[in-house]
Amino acid sequence: NQIQNVNTVSNFQGSLPGPSSSPPAFPVRREKENTPSAANEASPFPLVAMLEAENYFLKKELQEALDSAKKLSSSFSFRHIEGSDEKIVLHTGLPCRDVFMCLYELMDSFQLNYFYGWAVVNMPKIDQLLLTLMKLRLNLVNDDLAIRFNISSKTVANIFYTWLYALHEIIFKNIMKEIPSRNKNKLCMPTCFNNFTNCRIILDCTEIYCHQPKNMEKQKATYSSYKHRNTLKGLIGVAPNGVVTYASKLYPGSVSDKKIVKHCGILEQMVPGDLIIADKGFLISDLLPPGVSLNIPPFLTTAQFTPQQVIQTRTIAKARIHVERAIRRIKCYKILSLVPASLVKHSSYVFQVCAALTNFQYPLIREVEDLYRNEDE
Repeated sequence: NQIQNVNTVSNFQGSLPGPSSSPPAFPVRREKENTPSAANEASPFPLVAMLEAENYFLKKELQEALDSAKKLSSSFSFRHIEGSDEKIVLHTGLPCRDVFMCLYELMDSFQLNYFYGWAVVNMPKIDQLLLTLMKLRLNLVNDDLAIRFNISSKTVANIFYTWLYALHEIIFKNIMKEIPSRNKNKLCMPTCFNNFTNCRIILDCTEIYCHQPKNMEKQKATYSSYKHRNTLKGLIGVAPNGVVTYASKLYPGSVSDKKIVKHCGILEQMVPGDLIIADKGFLISDLLPPGVSLNIPPFLTTAQFTPQQVIQTRTIAKARIHVERAIRRIKCYKILSLVPASLVKHSSYVFQVCAALTNFQYPLIREVEDLYRNEDE
């Protein structure tokens, strides 16, 4: 046994490699290469699970994209009306597509601060402007607009108040911040003002119905003895060419025209030589700055007007009719048909924006419109 063990050791030592010997012929385990085929051969189930998960999420993203596209195609948008000026007038009050786009480009550069603090990103800005104008023009309830535009009622409110205040900042405060001078008015003075060439502005007040407030003091303040209802009252000023150049904030309906003129600050913009044309209810002669004159129809103090007074009354009426027509245009925005309690705190902004929007319509006076057309030609 010892001899056999020695031979075994000798045989083993003889098989050891020397300096120039070749590697031993031991069985060597080789690691499989890191290849997809190797991975599949090793454990196919994890890879299949990964592919199935990836496939699931891709299908989910595709379905969401299809749902979003379907939602956009079914919701109301500007593309539904842009091909028809009649539809644009109906929904927005603006006369045509070009005017709508002009207003949109004017507003597009304005940084919006959303009313509720969160931005509306899933609806194009052009459709947000459309929604706001539809609310003003048609007085649609928020739930109706939410269905039309496939958004929530809260989003409708967020869009409307945001764009209302943005429009007020741009087209009212920035554009209508100053009343045009007499010299500017003379550039397009209609013939009916030939006897009033120094007219700066024509004034009149208008009343808008509102819901009866619950507070008794507010009920009394808003009750109009003229309309026999609860109203809000605002002052409108129109240039001789029919352009609305002034709109006050809204006051309780019981406030007199004189108090509104005194409080709103319009007289601070008048300069010596200016003429104000108004209705006989505007007894504001004692409020006028030095050099500013007032022309109102004469009061009947005798059995009948004299021929001169009749002519004067008719002449003033021809000039005053334009402010009444301008007010009718403003009230075409049906949101002013009845102000609900929820809108009272925003009502002055609504009133002033609607007044400013009428200036985007075609000229009120045909003579002025013909003058503009002749200049274009």
